[in-house]
Amino acid sequence: MCERCDYRQFMENGGIRPTEHRLAVLQVLGNATHPMTAQEVFDALQAERAINRVTVYRALESLVKGGVVDKISAGDRSFRYGLAPNEHHPQHAHFYCRLCRAMACLPPESLPSPYRLGVSSAVPGVVEKYEIRLDGICHHCRLRDA
Repeated sequence: MCERCDYRQFMENGGIRPTEHRLAVLQVLGNATHPMTAQEVFDALQAERAINRVTVYRALESLVKGGVVDKISAGDRSFRYGLAPNEHHPQHAHFYCRLCRAMACLPPESLPSPYRLGVSSAVPGVVEKYEIRLDGICHHCRLRDA
């Protein structure tokens, strides 16, 4: 769990009632080193408590709707979930391995944001969110297949 993040406050700021299950989902995502599938979140929670799969999906959707969690598209038409950018976690790009389907967070400085590229002046509105994903083959898969 991120020691700097107040998950309960994030939910309240997003207009979400901070239930026990929603807090548990946020803690799992806050402990993760990479964006997780809903199944991975469910499995992590199931290891420590009895929880219904539908409850996990509903909690994730509530947290996404409130802007606390990002729903990140993967290269295989599935989604991963991670903490939304906040004062402790800046917006960043992701790398998706098309072989093992793993997704990794890239350091925020690894790619320039659209704002630093001057894209925002070309957009006919206000950008509220952007998503950058690089697809390829991870080092582990490249070594395995070599």
